Amino acid sequence: MRILITGSSGLIGSALRPAFATAGHSVIRLVRSGQGGLEGQKGHEGQEANPAEGAILWDPRLGSMEPGERARLEGLDAVVHLAGESIAGGRWTAGRKAKIRDSRVLVTRFLATVLAGLERPPRVMVCASAVGYYGDRGDEVLTEESSSGEGFLAGLCQEWEQAAEPAREKGIRVVNLRIGLVLSGAGGALKQMLTPFRLGLGGVIGSGRQYWSWIAIDDVVGAFQHALITDSLRGPVNTVGPGPVTNREFTRTLGRVISRPTVFPLPAFAARLAFGDMANELLLAGQRVEPRRLIESGYEFRFRDLDAALRHVLNR
Repeated sequence: MRILITGSSGLIGSALRPAFATAGHSVIRLVRSGQGGLEGQKGHEGQEANPAEGAILWDPRLGSMEPGERARLEGLDAVVHLAGESIAGGRWTAGRKAKIRDSRVLVTRFLATVLAGLERPPRVMVCASAVGYYGDRGDEVLTEESSSGEGFLAGLCQEWEQAAEPAREKGIRVVNLRIGLVLSGAGGALKQMLTPFRLGLGGVIGSGRQYWSWIAIDDVVGAFQHALITDSLRGPVNTVGPGPVTNREFTRTLGRVISRPTVFPLPAFAARLAFGDMANELLLAGQRVEPRRLIESGYEFRFRDLDAALRHVLNR
């Protein structure tokens, strides 16, 4: 297949590119055109400013793409859309929230509109989304049929998924992968946790009862590959492992894997003081999510157990 990827330098994109190439697919990167001295620098999470061979240029901030570049999109088999401003990149000021929203909603709508305008559009578009769609739901078991939640992330994910509507209306099969906590030693939330944990400063966050729905990076790659070739999949697909755990269980397991104590809790008030609104929705909120559609469509997880997943990604 000829696969176009946005966000190709992010955590997931960096894992997908070699996996696709190994499977014999032709990978084309959709990268941001260098403007205003941005050549060679990273902009939004997973977006590259310095184009190279196999790259098509666009400017998602301005919603523009040169006619010649649009023409190069003709005849693609699939699109994987990952680009977006980092959600955990700083306190959620009003300006920060606007940047996060625009980088997902406006950019996704622009890309979907461009694809819908092609004479030979791709057959499938797989878009990243997040389990934040469900909001803070306690120990409620959540499937793709569950209602959306409340809060900034829940509203963002609803708009983010709806932004692909132009592609759906064109007849492109659109899959929205609602991704949970990605476990990877190369980056993401787990890498940020490792420093305090390795110093023996790790501990539960808040009550520790909030559910964290995790997935190993290997299974994220597998889920994207599965979504591309499985015609029955469309719409929301929970991209999490089949064994969600509470924050307390996650903390205990990570400490055991890296052989460090986990006796320094982060109280809820301290988390809110340090991170503001972001703490309520990323650290203290919980989603107990089941990957029902992945399992029903025949996907076989490599990692169902948190201990095994952590040992694999951390080479322990």
